[in-house]
Amino acid sequence: MPEPRELLRFAVVGLAAYGVTLLGDYSLKLTVFREKPVTALFCATVASTAFAYLLSRRWSFAGRGGHRRTREAMLFFVVNAGAVAVNLVPPLVSRYALHLSVPHVSYLAQEVADFVAGMVLGTLSGTAFRWYGYRRWVFPGSTPPVGVAQSGEAELVVERLPGPRGGQRDGTVLEVP
Repeated sequence: MPEPRELLRFAVVGLAAYGVTLLGDYSLKLTVFREKPVTALFCATVASTAFAYLLSRRWSFAGRGGHRRTREAMLFFVVNAGAVAVNLVPPLVSRYALHLSVPHVSYLAQEVADFVAGMVLGTLSGTAFRWYGYRRWVFPGSTPPVGVAQSGEAELVVERLPGPRGGQRDGTVLEVP
């Protein structure tokens, strides 16, 4: 069961990153990328993903163990790329499988379908994927003690203690009867 504080922090970071995406997208789309709206969205998404990584590492998942920073950042961007793909499934189904687009439906119906499929269903499914991916792969938490116990033999346990700046270092080695 996830810690409620961690889930709330994840949601706050997600909302803030969504705001960065919207602000960046419309700022770029209305100024330097007037003719290239997809490029504007791409730049805004990359900026908001970097922003989300920093807040997630320093605040949302600060109590969890992780990987080396470069590996962690790479995994974060991979999970986000997967979440973008998951987010695109509902609008693709809406437009191309259900044909909820203009000549088949009215312009208003198309826009409502796009909003519900992309901004509601897509965002919810992408967010669920991110939550799972961050907790499972990017910020996996404390590694449980590792041991091999045979009947009647002592068990060797390696304890992982948090190291400086949220990384991990090897801790005490204990022998348990």
